[in-house]
Amino acid sequence: MKEDFLHYLWKFKKFDTLNLKTCCQEEITISNSGQYLELAGPDFFNAQITIGDQKWAGNVEIHVKSSDWYIHHHERDSGYENVILHVVWEHDSEIYRSNNSEIPVLELKNYVSSETVNSYQKLLSPKSWIFCEKQLKEIPQFTLINWQERLFFERLERKSKPILELLELTNNDWEAVLFCLLAKNFGLNTNGEIFLKIAQSIPFSVIRKECFEVENLEALLFGSAGLMDKEKEDAYFKDLKFRYFYLLHKYQIDKNSIEPVQFFKHRPDNFPTIRLSQLADLYHKQQNLFSKICELNSLEAIYEIFGVSATSYWQTHYQFDKESSKKKKALTKSFIDLIILNTIIPLQFAYAKSQGKEDSEDLITMLNKVEAEKNSIMEKFSSFGLKPKNAFETQSLLQLKNEYCSKNKCLDCAIGLELLKKY
Repeated sequence: MKEDFLHYLWKFKKFDTLNLKTCCQEEITISNSGQYLELAGPDFFNAQITIGDQKWAGNVEIHVKSSDWYIHHHERDSGYENVILHVVWEHDSEIYRSNNSEIPVLELKNYVSSETVNSYQKLLSPKSWIFCEKQLKEIPQFTLINWQERLFFERLERKSKPILELLELTNNDWEAVLFCLLAKNFGLNTNGEIFLKIAQSIPFSVIRKECFEVENLEALLFGSAGLMDKEKEDAYFKDLKFRYFYLLHKYQIDKNSIEPVQFFKHRPDNFPTIRLSQLADLYHKQQNLFSKICELNSLEAIYEIFGVSATSYWQTHYQFDKESSKKKKALTKSFIDLIILNTIIPLQFAYAKSQGKEDSEDLITMLNKVEAEKNSIMEKFSSFGLKPKNAFETQSLLQLKNEYCSKNKCLDCAIGLELLKKY
């Protein structure tokens, strides 16, 4: 028996509520089971309950055993003084308030049907990947669609938090925030955090001023990445290094020590040299990028704006001093789709939220047109009959797997609750 199941039973009143009695044989009538907080403190806030002839308004605390009260040290926390009912599966110890009054106890196991318990145990039967993998095909489309929409916005809320933190760090400069976000996402998983530090080490006011010469942007990015710390014979390398130290002096920028970018395990087209050059080309060709992105409402316009490539030197190089066969090295559609998912949509959501506006439908409409992501999680869902058709659905499924399935939060999941009804 687990507490989350007891929370479910109490929240949805999945027990015999007509003949309830405390362990001291006082009758219980539940007028309001309270608000489920999922925060520190009692589990349910502002419940309304009649015990015997006395009406009570206060909080309800739930445990598997009564003695868990002491295991969790609630007797030391004044926040539990207003608990009016202690709901447990098994009563094994009396609990007292600081004034020595005993807290009434409801032992739930006497009022829950065996069918309800069996349904819960069946839902949480041994899994190979997720508990409900064999029952996913049974979920009604109406339930699934509504749950996916909520999952999607939960994921956007999570993604918007670091954006708002960046906004504070940049003195509410949305253009600077966008530059940092794009740098992070151009770095992908391996170099993302390093690219973010690179972007943060260069005042965006300098990027604005130097964007008309792409070589200056490359010099700032490559220099900040530590890619020009060693001496090389390459003429372009020497030119960028000269520009870098000139710009440091011109703008009085301190040279920060940033951990080395990683080439290991990357395909050449994802080398940090190529991605930084593409980022420089983007800011060379697109001024006031944030304003443009805020006005975007079509995929075609996004693909056009991000139709950039590495600069001419990098068309014949992947690293300094090492010439390779010529290749344009433009941003691919699949890479731009990642930018849409991880930068543009979260940024538009965060900006609209900061302005008190609502753009939910527009975001969903756009992502319905973006191709479904391809990864191991989507392959697993597809194998169990839940095949995503677009990026809106893949983003929802990622939230489902990471925040619910992997954390065994079946009783907080619309799919889990729907399956409990069926069993």
